[in-house]
Amino acid sequence: MKLKSLLLGAAASLALASAAQAGRGDSGHLNIIYWQAASIMNPYLSGGTKDVDASSMVLEPLAHYDENGNMVPVLAADIPTVNNGGVSKDLTSITWKLKPGLKWSDGSAVTAKDVVFTANYCMDETGGCQQLAKFADVTKVEALDDLTVKITFGKPKPFPYGPFVGSTTPVIQARQFADCKGIKAPTCTEANFNPIGTGPFKVDEFRANDTITLSANQNFRDPDKPAFATVTFKGGGDAASAARSVLETGEFDYAWNLQIAPEILAQMEAKGKGKILAGFGPLVERLMVNLTDPNPKWGDERSTVKHPHPFLSDKAVRKALSMAIDRTTLVEVGYGKAGRVTCNVLPSPAIYNSTANDSCKVQDIAGANKLLDQAGWKRGPDGVRQKNGVRLSILYQTSTNAVRQDFQALIKDWWRQIGVETELKNIDAAVFFGGDQSSPDTFQKFFADIEMYANNFDGTDPEAYMGSWKCSEIPSPENAWLGANMPRYCNPAYDKLVAEMAGTADINKRAELAKAMNDMLMQDYVIIPLVWRGNVAARANTLAGVRLNVWDSDLWNIADWSREK
Repeated sequence: MKLKSLLLGAAASLALASAAQAGRGDSGHLNIIYWQAASIMNPYLSGGTKDVDASSMVLEPLAHYDENGNMVPVLAADIPTVNNGGVSKDLTSITWKLKPGLKWSDGSAVTAKDVVFTANYCMDETGGCQQLAKFADVTKVEALDDLTVKITFGKPKPFPYGPFVGSTTPVIQARQFADCKGIKAPTCTEANFNPIGTGPFKVDEFRANDTITLSANQNFRDPDKPAFATVTFKGGGDAASAARSVLETGEFDYAWNLQIAPEILAQMEAKGKGKILAGFGPLVERLMVNLTDPNPKWGDERSTVKHPHPFLSDKAVRKALSMAIDRTTLVEVGYGKAGRVTCNVLPSPAIYNSTANDSCKVQDIAGANKLLDQAGWKRGPDGVRQKNGVRLSILYQTSTNAVRQDFQALIKDWWRQIGVETELKNIDAAVFFGGDQSSPDTFQKFFADIEMYANNFDGTDPEAYMGSWKCSEIPSPENAWLGANMPRYCNPAYDKLVAEMAGTADINKRAELAKAMNDMLMQDYVIIPLVWRGNVAARANTLAGVRLNVWDSDLWNIADWSREK
């Protein structure tokens, strides 16, 4: 992997040199394919990676994380620190300076008031901002002048870069979203589908769960960028067809998230039209365990904390489900060298990777059966365990993808061996990860017993990510189902650790706290990790400037992409 990183780095340097010679629009048209189609262009209303990435072509944060996890200024003039005076010595505030002369794609000026508005938009208590964890402990955001924003925290914040760093928390235009705050946020279709941004491209047409057409933003701050005049961002299909469209047919220039058997990818790359890119960040394929009852009989209260799950509330059942899984086989079947066995939801960066849960690396069917026996779950005539009239019968959902369906089939059989009945359900990724509040099939609503997906976090600090499982992050009708705590896990001891990390500066102590949170989630078996996944993408041989980024959006530097001459 180190050799591959060096080679990719050298290729990136050459690509950047080529990109630097291009002028705005000189490279013509760019075709991008995400087999999970974008359903919205507002990352505050969807945590789905495909929505965050799509919007990152248009909406920008104050700073990005680069491919090495370092912060680089975007709309900001520089990165505030204690040394340069941007972060207060008592760590209770951070002051950002905007670059002068920034314009929105409609030609109007970007000001500090837009940043203030964006913060208030996400922190509105009547809304359900998907990125609220990034604004933890923020008490005030104020414009000191047109180009200066001060963010104040209610306690010392050793890592004050949660808001507006990374593609999940971009700045949105106050004028466009003025009437879209709080509970109204999901109803503003025009703004959510066609945001006015500062990024290198602007939306010409947005077709939800299908295709986005974009063109170069003529008001972009660099007059020579972007090199591409127009972009088609195509969604849908499956990972294999997406990879084939870059590596075999050459129809597309870039394909994302290629969850495909490794030997098939290698065969495609051998066709000579494109290259496979890979890198390991914090991406983990996992099972989320629903601690609440998704039974439709509860109506609007299904999958809410008002109704505990009839059998997944039993820790012995959750633990047995984990013990029955052969993670080594899952890696071999699904990812090969692009996957690793993990027993953590936080395997990276290395300083945060716990060894306390490594027993999960070895499948233990016999142990799982013994545990369920001891917990009083007895097999019925059909082999399915039950207790007090409750059967261990699971609805297990995920997005439609060949690797994920292979995983479902394998896990269903392992669970059968411990007396658990499993019904499999797969949902189109655009719907599953979408922000449609009327759909019953989103991963936030979680109208199933178990669901499987993967996600990660911006940058290298996991504070906001681990804050995703606080009690206040539980999705519900009251917050428009937009919280990040899918298992509906509520543990005051966990919330206390989150708060302690927020006030801790020492990196080693922060690592201890992050590991403790990870271990609590793992040992309560509310999240069952399966595979530590490498991010895998493909680019056409003619596409220059791509720098695969495991810490931010795949498209974080799309302004630098160009067509090799």
